[in-house]
Amino acid sequence: MTYRNIALLFIIGTSITLIGQRSLTEAPAGFTTPTLGLTVSPTGELTGNAGSQSVSNGIEEPPGDTFALDQAQFERRHDPSTGLGPVFNATSCSECHNDGVSGAAGQFTELRAGHHDANGNFVNPTVVINDGENTITGRSIINDRSICPQAQEHVPDTEDIRTLRAVLNTLGDGFVEAVDDRVFLAIAAIQPIESNGMIHGEAIQVPIFEAPGKTGVGKFGWKDQDPTILSFSGDAYLNEMGVTNRLKPTSPTSVCQADTNQPEDQPDALGLADIDHFAQFIRGTQVPPRDTVLAATPDAIAGQYLFKSVGCAICHVETLATDQPGTVINGGAYTVPAALGAKILHPYGDFLLHNVGTGDGIVQAGPADTANKLRTAPLWGLRIKSRFMHDNGSVTLSEAIQRHAGEARDVVEKFKVLTDVQQQQLITFLKSL
Repeated sequence: MTYRNIALLFIIGTSITLIGQRSLTEAPAGFTTPTLGLTVSPTGELTGNAGSQSVSNGIEEPPGDTFALDQAQFERRHDPSTGLGPVFNATSCSECHNDGVSGAAGQFTELRAGHHDANGNFVNPTVVINDGENTITGRSIINDRSICPQAQEHVPDTEDIRTLRAVLNTLGDGFVEAVDDRVFLAIAAIQPIESNGMIHGEAIQVPIFEAPGKTGVGKFGWKDQDPTILSFSGDAYLNEMGVTNRLKPTSPTSVCQADTNQPEDQPDALGLADIDHFAQFIRGTQVPPRDTVLAATPDAIAGQYLFKSVGCAICHVETLATDQPGTVINGGAYTVPAALGAKILHPYGDFLLHNVGTGDGIVQAGPADTANKLRTAPLWGLRIKSRFMHDNGSVTLSEAIQRHAGEARDVVEKFKVLTDVQQQQLITFLKSL
């Protein structure tokens, strides 16, 4: 663990003595979740090569459950009879989250839109569907697909805020969830000191859907709109596939709705709903691994030093540590398991909201000042992506770096004055992540 991260733990009051008392070990790393191609029956039975192709991080499963079943549910394709739609973007979680392995980032983008009112406040769009008979309101997402022509959404001309959002990586997020919320608050507190006031990440408190009345620091989603993996799973199931669930029970429209179950995501024979399997799969994944061969080269080693010296590491925090096994988190709804507790991880991200000049103008769960802020993208797993930034709008790492502005303005200027060789060394380091 680095001096800086021990200092962060000290700042937040998490006893520095505790670090000496408990044995911290590296989180297991690997791209270990190739697509299984299994079939899940309505009673939860698997057909195919069940479980022999993927490896979890060792997380304990609920009674009767398996990692293979969790992954199969993550990969299961839906149709209208199983809750898909009426409006949706994908038919399964892995249709988007799959850059070579299930759970990884993807090159898909989702569409968001809105406008400002007379006072400059962000307003979600009103989308007219079904030949003017119905509307979809109360959300910024515009789904690309529908189960029938009548439900198809289109961005109204009145909505002049329009943006694309890239699919985020979920591999290793179980370890991120197990990091104490106070660590993120401490990082936000120390960043202005480290950057002469330029960089100041924002940690927002958002509702924990599975613990009504409780909030936590948002860590998941481009706007940090979700504080836990289960909350993220319920949110995504509704917004991306249109499947109502116990955490998000209200469909944006009933036009052409085929599944009459309410919510549509019902518990299986094990008593687990799909969102429980999704959460267990994500929590069971290993963290994205480094390319250890490339990382050991002189250029990558020099590039890592430059990454820190120009200031990239202020936001792209290298090292975090998870809470002890048995710690109760998520508003009392989850206990850190042994597989995730007391682990060191290297996400190269602070999971905070920043204005780096590429903001989309959209407010979701945070206050008005978050309109042009986005979550720092963790850089682990970067080497299996071909497009970058929140909108997948950059196709080279150099371009992505130089798109940064706002809080990152000084850092980018330092990058620009590096020699061509040094810039390439920094990029070589990034390619090892």
